[in-house]
Amino acid sequence: MNLFKNYIEYLKDNPEGYWFKRKLYGWGWVPAKWQGWFFMFVFAIFFIFGVTETNVVLTILPVIALIFICYKKGEKPRWQWGKKN
Repeated sequence: MNLFKNYIEYLKDNPEGYWFKRKLYGWGWVPAKWQGWFFMFVFAIFFIFGVTETNVVLTILPVIALIFICYKKGEKPRWQWGKKN
């Protein structure tokens, strides 16, 4: 339970207003603001639509858009293993 509390605290510490923050463990991003969650919802709809249509382009385009938005509206990615002291 302590890990969950730490993660929530980490996500709330967002003075720059990033839509996506670095994952606390590993490499990548996690939504930190409502805009990030909304974009993830829209991404999921388009991705599922692309997969069900079995169209490679409709599957790859949402992934490219997700990576682009995460880079533009999120923290710079890097490997991380827990919070900095």
